[in-house]
Amino acid sequence: MSKILTTRAEDYSQWYNDLILKGGLADYSAVKGCMVIKPHGYALWENMRDELDRRFKETGHQNAYFPLFIPKSFMSKEAAHVEGFAKECAVVTHYRLKNDPNGGGVIVDPDAKLEEELIVRPTSETIIWNTYKDWIKSYRDLPLLINQWANVVRWEMRTRLFLRTTEFLWQEGHTAHASRAEAIEETEKMLEVYASFAEEFMALPVVRGVKTANERFAGAEDTYCIEALMQDGKALQAGTSHFLGQNFAKAFDVKFQDKDNNHDYVWATSWGVSTRLVGALVMAHSDDDGFIFPPKLAPLQVVIVPIYSKDEAVRAKIDNIAGDLVATLKKQGVRVKFDNDDNTRAGWKFAEYELKGVPVRITLGARDIENNLVEVARRDTKEKASRSLDGLAGDVITMLDDIQSNMYQKALKFRTDNTHTIDTWDDFVKTLDEKAGFISAHWDGTPETEEKIKELTKATIRCIPLNNPQEAGKCILTGNPSKERVLFARAY
Repeated sequence: MSKILTTRAEDYSQWYNDLILKGGLADYSAVKGCMVIKPHGYALWENMRDELDRRFKETGHQNAYFPLFIPKSFMSKEAAHVEGFAKECAVVTHYRLKNDPNGGGVIVDPDAKLEEELIVRPTSETIIWNTYKDWIKSYRDLPLLINQWANVVRWEMRTRLFLRTTEFLWQEGHTAHASRAEAIEETEKMLEVYASFAEEFMALPVVRGVKTANERFAGAEDTYCIEALMQDGKALQAGTSHFLGQNFAKAFDVKFQDKDNNHDYVWATSWGVSTRLVGALVMAHSDDDGFIFPPKLAPLQVVIVPIYSKDEAVRAKIDNIAGDLVATLKKQGVRVKFDNDDNTRAGWKFAEYELKGVPVRITLGARDIENNLVEVARRDTKEKASRSLDGLAGDVITMLDDIQSNMYQKALKFRTDNTHTIDTWDDFVKTLDEKAGFISAHWDGTPETEEKIKELTKATIRCIPLNNPQEAGKCILTGNPSKERVLFARAY
């Protein structure tokens, strides 16, 4: 099966595309820059969505839904925000089509021009804060903790399945608070929700940090982020949480009356993750034979493949064993399938489930079951072993936990081995070109130096890590004084 995939060593980018397409996560669509998420890929997203949604609700948030269309005038109310998104906005100008009287098919009706153009949602701060103006009057209405699951459109020139598409799926939280301190606490809390989800469910170690002013979300006072390292040594931003200050409250005149009958603007946050997480999961763990999915997120956690004999009695025995095992595992919440399809051979199934990233495969063969044994293979290490049918369900559940832990530890070791502390410009450039990975280095704190480093090397400051040690040093480019190291990398 590996022959259908370009290897990572040959061409990492092509390997990724091959795997997404041939592994059945997504397909290209008739709309340039957009993708079709196939059932296998959507099941992965659903598992992510369901766990994140549970965590949001545990922290007091509620789901709502806001319009896809945003009046153009709303985007003009927050200057930094519109500047940040202006080049990515899709604009609706007309509301009707008609048949071309000259026989040219369907055309836009010139008489159906909108009085005000509508922006197809690139993010929802403006439409939501216009709504919050009616919802928030008093301190009793705060905090307002809202999340929505939606699609957004950002008109991308260069697209890549899951990582950067014109339309993608995400969630976006938008909260309002009575004080600056409460809003910052919310921003940090939601960053930790994302980080713990990435580490506990995606088996993906992440660096928690704050973006520089150059990399900050348009309209935010501070952007917190989680950064992950992919197998090719490039970084990927896996989630962001923004402290918006009072910027949007002032833009949309959202005030509240406090307990002393004074009026003030509310304090805001927004935070989000998207289907980009699917791409991160693929690039962080998979190999040249296919996906390797952590059990907590794998659409299918266990597959049982029978190898039948011509003896109908033996076939019936295999089916009974498989049926009992499926029932027991399902009671334990395991996503399991018994693949007894006679139209495909066992060897083909083995390769297919390896490609699809199923964590555990159980083979039921006639000879083995005579000895009360089965063969169990794990996808992460490719180890195979004979195990007793007695207590097999418990063994499988333990194995799933072990796979989850092993994948995290492997990814953590990779990040540790590929995080470099660098003090000179020559070593910085050499490390980027020869080793890649995260580079911990000094920066003089100026946007000009940050931009120059990006221009010269295509590396960006991924974040200033939280609780960053203070350390006197010299900027790798300018030699000017620096008080701390920041994390650089080339990134997706």
